[in-house]
Amino acid sequence: MRVFSSIDELRHTLDALKRQGRTVGLVPTMGYLHAGHMELVSRARAENDIVVVSIFVNPLQFGPAEDLSKYPRDPERDAAMLKQVGVNFLFSPDVEDMYPQPMLTVVDVPDLGHELEGAVRPGHFAGVATVVNKLFNIVQPQTAYFGEKDYQQVVIIKRMVDDLAVPVRVISVPTVRDGDGLALSSRNVYLSAAERRAAVIVPQTLDEAERLIAGGLTDPAELEKKLKAFLGREPLAKPEVVAVRDASTLQPVASITEPVVVALFVRLGTTRLLDNRVLAGNRVIGGRGLPGKGVTR
Repeated sequence: MRVFSSIDELRHTLDALKRQGRTVGLVPTMGYLHAGHMELVSRARAENDIVVVSIFVNPLQFGPAEDLSKYPRDPERDAAMLKQVGVNFLFSPDVEDMYPQPMLTVVDVPDLGHELEGAVRPGHFAGVATVVNKLFNIVQPQTAYFGEKDYQQVVIIKRMVDDLAVPVRVISVPTVRDGDGLALSSRNVYLSAAERRAAVIVPQTLDEAERLIAGGLTDPAELEKKLKAFLGREPLAKPEVVAVRDASTLQPVASITEPVVVALFVRLGTTRLLDNRVLAGNRVIGGRGLPGKGVTR
């Protein structure tokens, strides 16, 4: 595995391989890798000749009171994990490599990015869209892989790709979970032992949503109310977002008839946990690709 921090050196190497007809898949990450990231890498390796993994803790997507300086990092461990599974190139730039001058250009999808998590974290998704667009321009992959745990992020990136005619196929990969159902996340390391035990309320709330919808509940406002009450059983859990939205547009719905995403953003102590499930009537859609235009199943 070759490691790059220079944009020009990575581009030069990839350009030579592309001229030979080699296909390239990109897995963008912020590092502190876990089994969920490895699932993205596995999918990329199965579908491409060359796999590039980027590790970059992007300051543009962190607010002033958020955990940029404390975000978990272990670059040596990450590199060893990627080398072991056969990744070809690791792109691990410093902030100065990615942003050699103050960024005056921003990519934003405001109708999608200012909702849900974006309402709690203003500017977050503009930072995400900007860095992902820059990574697409640097690597110019045929395909890129993202986890469905960050559902809103994937919807935004897919819309950005469609709107800007970016020649990248965005692949969404089902969430990888721990044995008790908690979605794997780099931020789980922040949880105390008590918070980690309490965190199981998050996937259990999604189970409850599935049970209620399967039982015939079609009123999204009533479902949100019941889910907030369910989360309230765990005193350590502080829900910041409990929402039922159209699975493709993230807009409010009048009735649960077409696929909806049940989106949760829950704080335990200082840690925010994201999770979601896509449901329609008595059917579970999540885990088999996101619905909507431009989505690869």
